[in-house]
Amino acid sequence: MEQLFSYGTLQSKEIQMQVFNKLLSGTEDMLLGYKLKDFQIEEEFGMEDYFVAIPSENPSDAINGIAFTVTNEDLIKADQFESNAYKRIQITLQSGLSAWIYIES
Repeated sequence: MEQLFSYGTLQSKEIQMQVFNKLLSGTEDMLLGYKLKDFQIEEEFGMEDYFVAIPSENPSDAINGIAFTVTNEDLIKADQFESNAYKRIQITLQSGLSAWIYIES
């Protein structure tokens, strides 16, 4: 099993059912040394506002989110869901867990 750290859309139960066809279980955690940045993605019906994690020069910056336990198949589904504006990397959360996260590509 893998950990996937979500700070946004994938926390939604509706999105989880749409992407994974199930609800994910996870625990609250924090990613230190990163911050959120607003950006827009062109979608089917126009531009949509989102945010993305980016490394911060301030090590005390942090992003709150949820570390979800997922399978490798779930990661593939998440990759397909996230646009090419994001890339998936592995990070270490405040708890010490190693997790995947989507950041600015």
